[in-house]
Amino acid sequence: MKRALQEYEVDDAVKLIILKGQGKAFCAGGDVVRFIKLIPQGHWSLAASFYRKQLLLDYLIAIYKKPLVVVMNGVVMGGGAGLSMNATFRVVTENTVFAMPEASIGHFPDVGASYFLSRLPGHFGEYLGLTGARISGSEMLKCGLATHFVFSKDIKSLEDELSKTTYVDASTIRTTLENFIHKPNLEQDSAWTRLDIINKCFSKKSIEDILTSLETEVVRCRYNWMVTAISSMKHASPTSLKICLKSIREGRTSTLEECLRRDYIISRHMVRRIFNHDFFEGARAMFFDKDRKPQWEPSRLENVGEEFVKQFFTDEQRKGGGWRVWVVEPFSDGLCNVGLESGPEQRSGLSVFSGLGP
Repeated sequence: MKRALQEYEVDDAVKLIILKGQGKAFCAGGDVVRFIKLIPQGHWSLAASFYRKQLLLDYLIAIYKKPLVVVMNGVVMGGGAGLSMNATFRVVTENTVFAMPEASIGHFPDVGASYFLSRLPGHFGEYLGLTGARISGSEMLKCGLATHFVFSKDIKSLEDELSKTTYVDASTIRTTLENFIHKPNLEQDSAWTRLDIINKCFSKKSIEDILTSLETEVVRCRYNWMVTAISSMKHASPTSLKICLKSIREGRTSTLEECLRRDYIISRHMVRRIFNHDFFEGARAMFFDKDRKPQWEPSRLENVGEEFVKQFFTDEQRKGGGWRVWVVEPFSDGLCNVGLESGPEQRSGLSVFSGLGP
């Protein structure tokens, strides 16, 4: 996929890229099972290298010189968010479901999430990252994760109209999209409608304070989304929650490149299993044994100290550990297809990637 994108960027015959999914999902996230299995097969560095390539692909999409339209007509989770959230045009439909549920498996919202979540209004980004809450296409449009809402029945017509355009620039694409957009209504129980409560709770300094604030508020108004948020956070890895909060807070003053570099550093620490095994334990409970009863270590928030969390953010290369940590350039090192089974479809100056489903 990366190689094809690079080729299209210098191909004068290609004016526009459309990135879409196949089936019921845009992309339901990275293949965690495959990722975990890479480590026993060789070395933790195999998994880290695979992950680095994924982040480089995300960065390439963010700096891509030609117009790129992402059509998210289905599930968008984890790695799917990394592929889509930094594109200029992010189209959602009534079928779109977005979530960053990584803390529930002992990981953290990565692939640049600390960049795009930290830039959402108020503290809605902390809410999404810490709870793994699922939101709809209409909520994505309202909070800024999406730029346009189009009914799924109109997607094919939209693609056809885009392919007919002889001169393609951002203004032309925007005009074409505006011929298909709709203004959806928010769900009645949408958390977005109570951004005031979210800001009040998720602006707190610590995870403990956030939970205390939520538990106080839920007694007063007891919205379903609040009950779910509390339950999700209490079942997530305490370490992952604290890493997530620190990452998003640092992301507010970081560039995308800095956020991706930080994601890479944290992930390498997790796959090395030096500080804890939560990522592997979460994967075991969710994908291997499927008992859904992870045994986190530490198991309580109060036992996850600030200095312990800081270790995950430490760049060992700078400490003299010899890690070859992060290189954004060059983009020339090989990259296998990431979740892309079928080849790109081409027609009249339009390249359409499909096959990004689960």
